[in-house]
Formats: sequence, structure tokens, C-alpha cells
Amino acid sequence: MSQTREQPQAAPAQPPQFMGFDVQPVLGVRHWSDRVFSLRVARPPSLRFENGQFVMMGLAVGGKPLVRAYSIANPNYDEHLEFLSIKVPGGPLTSVLKDVRPGDPVLVGRKPTGTLLLTDLRPGRRLYLFATGTGLAPFMGTVADPYTYERFASVVLLHGVRRTSELAYRDVLEQDLRAHPYVGEMARRQLHYVPCVSREDFHTTGRITRFVEGDALSTLGLPPLDPATDRAMLCGSQAMLAQMCALLDQRGFQGFARGGLADYVIERAFTQS
Repeated sequence: MSQTREQPQAAPAQPPQFMGFDVQPVLGVRHWSDRVFSLRVARPPSLRFENGQFVMMGLAVGGKPLVRAYSIANPNYDEHLEFLSIKVPGGPLTSVLKDVRPGDPVLVGRKPTGTLLLTDLRPGRRLYLFATGTGLAPFMGTVADPYTYERFASVVLLHGVRRTSELAYRDVLEQDLRAHPYVGEMARRQLHYVPCVSREDFHTTGRITRFVEGDALSTLGLPPLDPATDRAMLCGSQAMLAQMCALLDQRGFQGFARGGLADYVIERAFTQS
């Protein structure tokens, strides 16, 4: 009696309007506050990225992709992808994205990019990571990267938010990372996490720029910023980027120049809607 052998089925062709994206399921969602949430999605098997990069991510709305640039908030050795987002009232994307549940499909771009790369910085002793709001996201991969601690003797992460409830990943930075099998020992020894809250009483109250203005870093047990030894990465609001770049420039730091290394680098492409 003859048997019919089934032929392997080819993967379905991607709809033309979704070319350049992978459709991946949501694995989990965490609402940090009424303004901030994160979602974890399955990682496309072919996606490779450097810590600090971003991809286009979003949803199919009305049969068309509605996507924004989102920094990847986990290290590149993880088998998933994580994204941190604000909830913009009436925002065309986040007003829908905030309601996704595990199993729902999202679109993930295939071309990671970005300028928050350690390889773009000159050698130094101390690395400062200045972030406001969801600008923290790209640095979550950086502080979980062993290479970061091999390059810099000290890593200082300042995260500025308006309210304590918006301190996303605080538990990860204060506890989980320090027990991490890859970087736990280095993080305990070299990472200095400074959460800053501007609109509530907190042990470090105020905007992160105040710690640079007037060399108030001394209140954290740190010396004044010095371009001879310090390097910096910045991600967050346009106001913070403008103020911090001006402060760094005044102190003799040199920003990114095409084809050369820099004392500090910035990223402008993070979602606002």
C-alpha cells in the first residue's frame, strides 16, 4: 500500500504593506504607572542588534502598519525583546498599544539602528548614562552588558522622572541586575544607579541637570565631570538633551562627529506617541 508523503509548506508570504516587519506575539505587559508601560514580545530569530539600538515597532491598524521608533530595553543576548513606552492621551499608537495583551500580534522592524553605542565613545574611566522618562530604555541593555564594565571602571546611571511611580525598572536596577548571572558581580561593584524625581519628595529630588550644574555630583560622592576621564550617553526629552549638551560642551566635552569617536553621544529617536 503506497503512502503519500506531505510536502513541507512554505511560510506564507508577508503582505506587501508589512514588508520589512516581523509579526511577533506579545509575551507580557507591565503597567508601571498610569503614564508608563512596557511590553515584552517574542524576538524574531533573525534579528541581531547592538545594545542601545532601536527598531520600529507598533501595530497593524486598519490593515496598515502604525509604528514608531522604540529603543530595545533588554540586552542583545536575551531571547525576547522589551520596549518601554509612555501613554499619550489620544496618541494614535500608544492609545491602542497600551491595551495589548499576551498573545496579541505586534510589528517589529528588521533594521535596528541608533547612535547610543559604546563603540562610538573614546576610552574613559567613568561612563555616565543620563536618561529622562522612557529614555531609560536603551541603557537597560547597556548596564546588562559585560562589555560595559570591561571598558569603564564606573558606570553612573541617572534616571529622571516626574513621579516615583514612573521609575520603570527600578526593581531591576536595584535588585535583579545585581544578582544577574552574567553581570551581577560587576554591577554590584561598578554600577551607581541614581533615580531622580522632580515633582514629589524623594531622596534625590530634582531634575538630573541639577547634578551637573554647579558640580552637584559631589552630593552623590562623585567628582565633577571631566572630559579627560568621563564619557556620557544621553536619551530623553528634547529639553534635557539641549540642556545637557550645552552643559557638557561648556565643560569641554566633544559630541559625536561622523567618522570619529566622541566624549558623549545622544539619541533623539524614541517614541512620543
